[in-house]
Amino acid sequence: MTARTRIAPLLALCLVVPGPATAQEAPAEEGWIALFNGKDLTGWTPKITGSEAGENYADTFRVEDGLLKVSFDGYDEFGGRFGHLVSDESYSSYRLRVEYRFVGDQCPGGPGWAIRNSGAMIHSQSAESMRTDQEFPVSIEVQFLGGLEQGERPTANLCTPGTHVEMDGELLTRHCTDSTSETYRGDRWVTVEVEVNGDGLIRHLVDGEVVIEYRDPQLDPDDADARRLRDGDDLLLTGGHIALQSESHPIEFRKVELLPLD
Repeated sequence: MTARTRIAPLLALCLVVPGPATAQEAPAEEGWIALFNGKDLTGWTPKITGSEAGENYADTFRVEDGLLKVSFDGYDEFGGRFGHLVSDESYSSYRLRVEYRFVGDQCPGGPGWAIRNSGAMIHSQSAESMRTDQEFPVSIEVQFLGGLEQGERPTANLCTPGTHVEMDGELLTRHCTDSTSETYRGDRWVTVEVEVNGDGLIRHLVDGEVVIEYRDPQLDPDDADARRLRDGDDLLLTGGHIALQSESHPIEFRKVELLPLD
């Protein structure tokens, strides 16, 4: 049964206030805010498994040539160091647009399922609230997958670390659900958008087409990390932080933009 109290535990919401923008930073459409400034990691905090919030192990997250890169050239092996670059601000109702591409080879020691696998987390807990050895933030994951040599592999899928959602009127408790997107192979740029309406309807779009939708994002009462965020009987998530993943395969982002919604 879905709890209807509209409170997001430990996920304080705030107004988005755009700072000064250079020509490189400014999105093309009016009203869009560049969350990535094209120069550095201002506005973001790394959180990598085994490290404290703010420690950017082996320079995993970096900005080069105007791109935000997730790189593993400083790793001897992956060693279970799942990482997230978490926004310092939190958000509730908005449209998120991310342009990404997978590049190169997977870091040695990365799990097989993580080949060409990354994502953007929404309604995420803050970097500072994560345990040192925590692998994934409690959040809703918009999963990015790159195509392999054979078989279909959609992107903009749904995964739910420490959370549940409702789909087609039923509580969805499985961890991942595929979207209806096509398969994107090679190192091509892919544009994914996410329409987020607080604790209401959420849609994933690829190249402007809706590929999956659901509603009522909420904490999983059986998940230990989610229980730490829970406040009484409140389960519904009305907002939270945004996070970009580091899951052992190099990935680059050239745009991370947000359009606030009323």
